[in-house]
Amino acid sequence: MSYLSWDKKIISDFSEENCTALYDQGYVFVRPAKGMMKQTRSVRIALDGFELTSENRRVLRKVAAMDLASHQLPYADYSWELGKLCKDFYDTKFGIGTFSANKAKDLITNPEASNFNALFAYTIDAAIGYAICYENESLLHYSYPFYDLDQSPKNMGMGMMLMAIEWAQQKNKQYIYLGSAQRPTDTYKLQFNNMQWFNGTAWQDDMAELKSLLLA
Repeated sequence: MSYLSWDKKIISDFSEENCTALYDQGYVFVRPAKGMMKQTRSVRIALDGFELTSENRRVLRKVAAMDLASHQLPYADYSWELGKLCKDFYDTKFGIGTFSANKAKDLITNPEASNFNALFAYTIDAAIGYAICYENESLLHYSYPFYDLDQSPKNMGMGMMLMAIEWAQQKNKQYIYLGSAQRPTDTYKLQFNNMQWFNGTAWQDDMAELKSLLLA
């Protein structure tokens, strides 16, 4: 799974101020190495004034029985089944070898190897979905979601993202970052209001232009 990247850097300053400033310059944390950030066609929602659309509400009704809990990383209750769930999800959705169980374990349990500090767990009786995230006082980077493809309800992926958006808004975050927009399949990220995308130099809000880029 290739990743659109205009620039890459390894940081040693993990202060909230530095990380927030870099996210505002289009950089996002990625998984290959501690401190690694890549500048990409990042997409984010400005949460001040964000409102759900009728379609957003329809999806949330489909997952109304699901709860979201946020856990700090490293995650004390990690098990091999969690790593396998991540591997199986990415193997199925993006191809064999996209995300190893060992990499999932590192991101969730080893702060010396991971840039991420939060794990979202989605439960219906038992946990059926997770998202590995970075958060600070002003932002949430919703990254690396995975879930049980056999046991999850319809609209699970979008439902998880919407619940994370609502969580971030309730926590008074300024932005939620939803990764990059680089493939035709990423158009699903464009259905929210207050969306912005980074074009390499500045943030834009013309979703029609971004959709044209993705479908070109």
